[in-house]
Amino acid sequence: MLIQKPPPIPPSEITPPAVWAQRRELLKAALALAGTGAALAAGGRLLAATPAQTDPALAVIPNVRPSPLSTDEPRTSREDVTGYNNFYEFGTGKADPKANAGSLKPRPWSVVVDGACEAPGTIGIEDVLSGFTQEERIYRLRCVEAWAMVIPWVGFPLGDLLKRFKPTSQARYVAFETLLDPQQMPGQRRSVLDWPYREGLRMDEAMHPLTILATGLYGQVLPNQNGAPLRLVVPWKYGFKSIKSIVRISFVETQPLNTWQAMAPDEYGFYANVNPSVDHPRWSQARHRAIGEGLFAGKHKTLPFNGYADQVASLYAGMDLRRNF
Repeated sequence: MLIQKPPPIPPSEITPPAVWAQRRELLKAALALAGTGAALAAGGRLLAATPAQTDPALAVIPNVRPSPLSTDEPRTSREDVTGYNNFYEFGTGKADPKANAGSLKPRPWSVVVDGACEAPGTIGIEDVLSGFTQEERIYRLRCVEAWAMVIPWVGFPLGDLLKRFKPTSQARYVAFETLLDPQQMPGQRRSVLDWPYREGLRMDEAMHPLTILATGLYGQVLPNQNGAPLRLVVPWKYGFKSIKSIVRISFVETQPLNTWQAMAPDEYGFYANVNPSVDHPRWSQARHRAIGEGLFAGKHKTLPFNGYADQVASLYAGMDLRRNF
């Protein structure tokens, strides 16, 4: 099979829209306020109202409880979380998913669970949601393009769902697939990736309490561009591991080949653990910028496992994390 690499992403798409838009607004405001003595807020931001954190078009998720596993860091604005996305099924530009994801129909929705388990089957999204108490988990999420967000996900532990299907001792890994439907996902009409999008976790990673299936953010159901209606969130790994719009979960014995590993194995490994000492071949991962912090904010030192080392480093004891990247 011939696998084509996507065309190079132009620099305008790598720079967060919030940053270049802010630069433009900063210049406009400086001209408008010249001579008035108006000051800029700390960090280079203009004083402005806090963006709305809800969308009236999306349903509120009832009875969400806070999680003790959340970070206390400031949340990224909803505008940035929902407007700057990697979701090639709707286009390769960061703004494309929000612009193009209206064609996705997240209801009705079902997920096939199969492979090395005693109780394989198909489960509808409503049955998934009715079976668990959902939590708000505020997690950092890192991208291999050296930017980060802090997102208030709503979801439940992936392991709680997996246990329903009684995986056997042969289930050493869990493989995931995204919906394949070029009518709903126009980006799949181009062969920029080998569709459908695939990901995988080792079984102990999948069962770890930090790993969740997200069904919403900011207390509402997931917007289409963020992976509606069901996506994976693994906060100590780079964002491409957090597969979106899941339709299949399979228990397998051998390590599955994930999409980006198949596309560019020298750049993207199976584990994708955040590791500041392993650079992407085209840029450093030692520091990163948080989206929405402001034009003059500096970069942050990247922490091993994205700051979750105390919880997950033991999963990789004895492994060479430069080789198993």
